[in-house]
Amino acid sequence: MGNFMIARAHIFYSGTVQGIGFRYTAQRFAMELGLTGWVRNLKDGRVEIIAEGSRDLINKFLSGLDKRFEGYIVNREIDYVETLPQHKDFSVTP
Repeated sequence: MGNFMIARAHIFYSGTVQGIGFRYTAQRFAMELGLTGWVRNLKDGRVEIIAEGSRDLINKFLSGLDKRFEGYIVNREIDYVETLPQHKDFSVTP
């Protein structure tokens, strides 16, 4: 049993992404896919997400969000790093 590296995606969504159930939908999608991390609203109106898992699952997660909130999302910024897992679940934070 050694440590294994996973992908961590740091994502910022902008547009009309607050007040529409975005965070709770993100949490549900992430948990269905077995991803870990968190999602939160930012004061500037964006939503920030950390998602950990395989790149394939993270891409499915992002595709699901993009499809569900099409018309609300104006932009998505994403950075990937390879890392050791740090989160045990996927939470919504204030």
